[in-house]
Amino acid sequence: MYMSIKDIVDTAERTNKSISELMIEQEMSVTQRSRVEIWEQMEKNLLVMREAVQRSLTGKGVFSPTGLTGGDAVKMANYRKKGKTLSGDSILAGVQYALGTNEVNAAMGVVCATPTAGASGTIPGVIFSISETLDLTHEQQIRFLFTSALFGMVVANNAMISGAMGGCQAEVGSASAIASAAAVEASGGTPEQSATAFAIAMGNLLGLVCDPVAGLVEIPCVKRNAIGAGNALIAADMALAGITNVIPADEVIDAMREIGQKMPREFRETGIGGSAGTRTGIDIKMRIFGNPCHVESDFVE
Repeated sequence: MYMSIKDIVDTAERTNKSISELMIEQEMSVTQRSRVEIWEQMEKNLLVMREAVQRSLTGKGVFSPTGLTGGDAVKMANYRKKGKTLSGDSILAGVQYALGTNEVNAAMGVVCATPTAGASGTIPGVIFSISETLDLTHEQQIRFLFTSALFGMVVANNAMISGAMGGCQAEVGSASAIASAAAVEASGGTPEQSATAFAIAMGNLLGLVCDPVAGLVEIPCVKRNAIGAGNALIAADMALAGITNVIPADEVIDAMREIGQKMPREFRETGIGGSAGTRTGIDIKMRIFGNPCHVESDFVE
């Protein structure tokens, strides 16, 4: 088992193997399953991601039962067609696919939790964006998922990946970081550049709180995945350009863990602080669930 990003990078460089290949070999060793079985399981994950993105573009889009979220992926798709965007089409493609996936999640659809359902849009946003930019093959897309999985395993083992444990930095933050690392490998970057992209992406989102309005994985979760995808693409480009990160990837993970452990409970998926604790956030909660016996917020007198 790889317990650090450094270990992954060192092994990949020493054996001249891709990070995705290291993950496949590890799965074969740990699970005692064949390469074919492991590959087919990851292929199913890719299919679920693709189907969620496609569903999000049906008609006017998908909408959650609460009506709080939905339709934004279609709006972004229409905006992209105009051809005059500020962020560039590759980033906005990632934004669109991330929005769409999380809209499907909020609408009770099927998504692939990567690493969680609340952060399920970030990786599809990145993988399908760069698939268009780089014309990735089906095999390359599956290998993208294996690469992100190995980096994600290190995060899970050394820190946390749940908002309840460490805030949204642990969910969208880790999803963005592992997607960025995988994007670098898919682009032909080195293992060290993958680690650098990971460190930049995660470092950018350190301290991000988990503050779901009304306790639902909708606001601000859906849009945060869009930001996670954009952050991952930018971090990958920075690493591929030769830009380095002063703080090593493993130390960024340590920092994320420390921040998560010290983060007040109001900002760890309790639906109490942050956006959930605003006047509007509380009004939404009361409208959906009725007048609670007790609401914790600085805004309540």
